[in-house]
Amino acid sequence: MMKRQLHRMRQLAQTGSLGRTPETAEFLGEDLQQVEQRLEPAKRAAHNVHKRLQACLQGQSGADMDKRVKKLPLMALSTTMAESFKELDPDSSMGKALEMSCAIQNQLARILAEFEMTLERDVLQPLSRLSEEELPAILKHKKSLQKLVSDWNTLKSRLTQAAKNSGSGQGLGSGPGSYSHTATATKVETLKEEEEELKRKVEQCKDEYLADLYHFATKEDTYANYFIHLMEIQADYHRKSLSSLDTALAELRENHSQADPSPSMMAAPFFRVYGVSLGTHLQELGRDIALPIEACVRMLLSEGMKEEGLFRLAAGASVLKRLKQTMASDPGSLQEFCSDPHAVAGALKSYLRELPEPLMTFDLYDDWMRAASLKEPGARLEALQEVCSQLPPESLNNLRYLMKFLARLAEEQEVNKMTPSNIAIVLGPNLLWPPEKEGDQAQLDAASVSSIQVVGVVEALIQNADTLFPGDINFNVSSLFSAPGPQDKVSNRPAAEELPTMVAAAPALVPAPTPAPAPTPASLAPKER
Repeated sequence: MMKRQLHRMRQLAQTGSLGRTPETAEFLGEDLQQVEQRLEPAKRAAHNVHKRLQACLQGQSGADMDKRVKKLPLMALSTTMAESFKELDPDSSMGKALEMSCAIQNQLARILAEFEMTLERDVLQPLSRLSEEELPAILKHKKSLQKLVSDWNTLKSRLTQAAKNSGSGQGLGSGPGSYSHTATATKVETLKEEEEELKRKVEQCKDEYLADLYHFATKEDTYANYFIHLMEIQADYHRKSLSSLDTALAELRENHSQADPSPSMMAAPFFRVYGVSLGTHLQELGRDIALPIEACVRMLLSEGMKEEGLFRLAAGASVLKRLKQTMASDPGSLQEFCSDPHAVAGALKSYLRELPEPLMTFDLYDDWMRAASLKEPGARLEALQEVCSQLPPESLNNLRYLMKFLARLAEEQEVNKMTPSNIAIVLGPNLLWPPEKEGDQAQLDAASVSSIQVVGVVEALIQNADTLFPGDINFNVSSLFSAPGPQDKVSNRPAAEELPTMVAAAPALVPAPTPAPAPTPASLAPKER
């Protein structure tokens, strides 16, 4: 009987050693192994994002609305504005603006506090539970399983060795050896019981760990939603803030516009120049050539024809802004900008670019493009002539005026480096562009191709200005300047008339001398044509 019992113990030991490899990975399929590999990175990501997001909060973490609002910088700003407002006249423009600003900063602070409280509840707390509780619990089960498997492997090795010792002492017979054999058999039986108990614990821990992995895999989408929800909360916060600001700004501007304007503002006329249609501008000012076109051309003829990179080099933003404002409010003061040709050229480009409809018109855009596509020079020139004849009178007059000037500018290309091609590259896109069709992607995709054709059209207009726009040109068509500049003088005049001054700005306090008769085109100097 003892022999049969020892044989059974050997079988159990062999069965244990031939079973599953006692490594954690052996309990998992390929999918669960991939899930297991995502545990540690997920824990680190949740922990790091929670830590950085917590640092972004401006209010006191965990506080209620009132306490949180009091600690926000926006509320401190609102308080400062309220204290400053007390020192101002409440009916003054600054007092009203400061009072409204104080209220909106207070409102923005409350919107921010509400945002942070929602962020804590819906994002920060779930991330904290994930990184500090849920994932650490799974990793703890994994560690316990690894230890149990290791202990199980050790115990099975001891059981195998004990079974071998019991077998070798079986043939010793009776006497003192038989007592040793009995003790060995008892040890084997004890180890076997321990091995069975440890195996049961391994199976139990393994089942718990597998359940944890399945649970994590099914909730990964939920965890990902934490980050999506973060952006949704942020978007809602910014929408509320923007809505409050828009409402406050509309009310503030309305109140501000109702205030009586200052005498200095009432004294200065203001003309609509930039951003209005060519026809409206010409009609309101009673002109044939747009004010910015004629004024800039006259100033450039005076000082800028030999300036290298004209229209290509950008002007200073502050100077350009001031020039445009002066063009609309006080054209009589434009002569101060003659010394900055790049600012003058920038103002001209800006005017052309800001027209609601290009100078060469939307209606004729396709005709310009067809003319540009012709390869034979004669046919191309004839097609351009035909398109020019279809331009509205105000567009044709201004385009003719401008092209005659650009042809004159190109004559100085050896000095200013502005060939007809270079001029067309920098000015072409400001003279003609396709009408926008919302949602028409093909139209947008064709814009870059059509811009090349536009450059070709404008270059041809400059090169053939005398053919396409026959006749001489008087650049001072509206007597904008009372005396011609150095480039287009028609006669010798007193030194007092050498400086270009706006006729519209001439004061009526001193009787003006009798003006000389306007020069006819035939009497103009060649450089003015």
